[in-house]
Amino acid sequence: MSRLTRRAALATGVGAGFSLVSGARRARAGDAVLRIGAPLPATGGLAPEGDKQKRGYDLWAETVNEAGGIEVGGARLKVEIVYADYQSNTPRAVQLAERLITQDRCPVIFGPQGSGATKAASSVSERYKVPMVAPTASSKEVYDQGYKYLFGTFTPNDTLTEPLADMVHAGAPQVKKIGILARNDLFPLAIAQEMEKSAKARGLAVTGFEKYAIGTLDHASVLTQMADAAPEWVFVTGYLNDLILVRRQMSELQFKAPVITMIAGPAYREFVEALGASAEGLTSASWWHPALRYTNCVGPWASTEAFNTAYRAKYQREPDYGEASAAACGVIVQAAAGKAGSIEPQALRDALASLDIVTFFGHLKFGPTGQVDTLEPPVFQIQGGKPVVLRPIAVKEADFKLIPV
Repeated sequence: MSRLTRRAALATGVGAGFSLVSGARRARAGDAVLRIGAPLPATGGLAPEGDKQKRGYDLWAETVNEAGGIEVGGARLKVEIVYADYQSNTPRAVQLAERLITQDRCPVIFGPQGSGATKAASSVSERYKVPMVAPTASSKEVYDQGYKYLFGTFTPNDTLTEPLADMVHAGAPQVKKIGILARNDLFPLAIAQEMEKSAKARGLAVTGFEKYAIGTLDHASVLTQMADAAPEWVFVTGYLNDLILVRRQMSELQFKAPVITMIAGPAYREFVEALGASAEGLTSASWWHPALRYTNCVGPWASTEAFNTAYRAKYQREPDYGEASAAACGVIVQAAAGKAGSIEPQALRDALASLDIVTFFGHLKFGPTGQVDTLEPPVFQIQGGKPVVLRPIAVKEADFKLIPV
């Protein structure tokens, strides 16, 4: 049992249904339980993102279990999350996905963190014909494999870069040059490439497209090189720890630009807390924001605000898109199991493919590749020490502002 699994069992108790050992015993005894495998990066460089997924899963599972479980075929089933720490190592994520299916007998699994690990692990779920619901995979390369058992809650990367480019083009026509820095990893690199396309389509010159290796701890050289080209817009991709480091080193080098966009660190409270004033004015986009307002929703939360309230009560903080997407994956599995009247993998897969529901996360319907195609991701900016929504117009909270230079 991994350290993450042991922590989950101790933190939530057997009654809440998170103990791998006791869960296996109950399942063999024929008790009414739905076990969901969850490979997570509890340690290593992606641990902050892994923690977010776990918070979302835990909130959903505890909420439905306190209500008596999920309804499947006229019966109530308790939910058990079987956690496994893949230590931010993609090959290990693949190994653990297989273990969760073959040894722990989970009829459905949640995807690991990010597009790269999800793409790799989805080959396992496809081989065993067990559905995988991915909370953090957006790159089209994940969904163009012809798989039938993979479903994801994130729209394609260009649904983030296009509204960002529109906003800058319309709101700051003096911005003519963009410099791009990307983590050399599937999702960060793919979304940087989409931004390059979006920027060029609007007549912006790309002064440079630089990449940094996973685990890079010093960006000074590449940032100095980028600064020499004097871009008015700096676009940086990576994960939370990467982006905090890049922004700090930009400040140390006095590398300034009127527009700085990072995907998707500014969505996280931890990002703003770590950077303080250096976070002010940064723009970003994500697949969800607590300012969204969906009502008449399926699942344990009848509205976005009901989810926000439940999250604040449990964690004493605002939810972000990573936590919300993880909780939404639980709602999706719950809806699919209810529709299928079964927790057999094939029945769940078929129900997932035909879902068309409104949740606190938004309108969710999966396209032919398994990627959701019904969401409009919000664009936001850090203003006054917190993210405020700039787009879509229906939930706009503030106007776009340039960073003083």
